[in-house]
Amino acid sequence: MPKFAANLSFLFTEVPFMERFAAASAAGFGGVEYLFPFEEDKDAIAQALRENGLENVLFNLPPGDWAAGERGLGALPGREQDFRDGVEKALDYALATGTTRLHALAGIVPAHADLAECRDAFVRNLRYACERVARHGITLLIEPINTRDMPGYFLNY
Repeated sequence: MPKFAANLSFLFTEVPFMERFAAASAAGFGGVEYLFPFEEDKDAIAQALRENGLENVLFNLPPGDWAAGERGLGALPGREQDFRDGVEKALDYALATGTTRLHALAGIVPAHADLAECRDAFVRNLRYACERVARHGITLLIEPINTRDMPGYFLNY
């Protein structure tokens, strides 16, 4: 039997984010996910999950400067410390909310980037992140994203 999780970044947007947990529960969902929790208090999210009997199934590591077009830091050489800082921030939220899956965004690489360097950076960053989160029983996920929806995204197939 499939299980479905409500993505609170896209569903129930007629109410503020913190009210979407109750809306998801009322609609019959047992789990939720969202893009990023970092603008909200992690303890408030944990309380909303408990009060509504929900599992937080997934969220993404910090993407960098989303407003400036960044879509992750994993495959960006020179941004390793920013990626590591993001792992620690996401881990803090995951532990507070009981989240057992985190998505590491690869990022959009510059048009003339050395793809071998990007791959090496991505592998190093994933190794670091896996080591950090595995200690806590958390699974790190990666997701290819097509280049039509996200041109230049490193992991695209």
